[in-house]
Amino acid sequence: MTNAWLVLALGDKREHGGNDGYDDNPAEHYSWDSTVQNHARLAVGDVIALWDRKELIGVSTIEAIDTDTAEKVLYSCPNCGKADIKLRSTKTPKFRCGKCNARFEERIQKTKTVTTYRTRHGAEWKNGRGLLTGAELRALCHSPNSQLSMRSAHWDKLRDALLNTGRMPTAMSLTRDDPRQISGGHRVAEVRVRVGQDTFRKQLLKEHGKQCAFSGAAPAAVLEAAHLYSYAASGEHHEWGGLLLRRDLHRLFDLGQLAVDPATGRISVDPALNDYPLYAQLHDRTPEAALRAEHHKWLAAHWSVHRTSG
Repeated sequence: MTNAWLVLALGDKREHGGNDGYDDNPAEHYSWDSTVQNHARLAVGDVIALWDRKELIGVSTIEAIDTDTAEKVLYSCPNCGKADIKLRSTKTPKFRCGKCNARFEERIQKTKTVTTYRTRHGAEWKNGRGLLTGAELRALCHSPNSQLSMRSAHWDKLRDALLNTGRMPTAMSLTRDDPRQISGGHRVAEVRVRVGQDTFRKQLLKEHGKQCAFSGAAPAAVLEAAHLYSYAASGEHHEWGGLLLRRDLHRLFDLGQLAVDPATGRISVDPALNDYPLYAQLHDRTPEAALRAEHHKWLAAHWSVHRTSG
């Protein structure tokens, strides 16, 4: 049975002042933490529908969930201690409590150690902006009157509602015969979550900025933390054992079709990619990132695995 979730993604439209929000990019990932109700119930293979209270943003299938720990800043009302704080964009004082209606300029602040979660769902993402209204989406939930930011929904009802719009992108395979199918369907499997992956990526962004190590400047949304060794085998995040790579280049690097020649320190592109100028032009270029000796050690090991015969 497929599980479906309606999750709130407000971006810059946040009204709640109980925390500083999340780094969501609806088409790629969705973030939350252990202070959110239902925080541990979402799983790989679940359908995720993102909305902004007014309408559907899009829908996808969760490919992976990265978990980590972090210190979170929480805010509360100085009068009643509740976190139902509303930002007042045009009036003063700056905040209003949704529980006791107090107005105030400064919130009570405290920090708490939380578990963080971040989906990866870009591969299946389909833009559904405006296909369903907020009222229509609420009606698809198991608890239509719920105020939670993460709500369980009826997958069969969501699927049929999308199909009935007549405007769902054809690339998204939703069939009434098999409710488990979404872009080819999915299967339930035991997975290993990459603990610490989000922190690993943040550290690389801090060290290198918004720059792919091979191709140069790129939006943060398309940059991934690439291990220069098999993380699946070791399960460890080694210091200087990773670089930021654009998503497509990350995949080609993992396959060995992109590598760094230890003899020259330059990028080597598999001849099989010569028909693709976007990748062929990288051949024999010097990596854009400033590489340390430790990076070269890992890159040489990667070369040995993928490019050395015998």
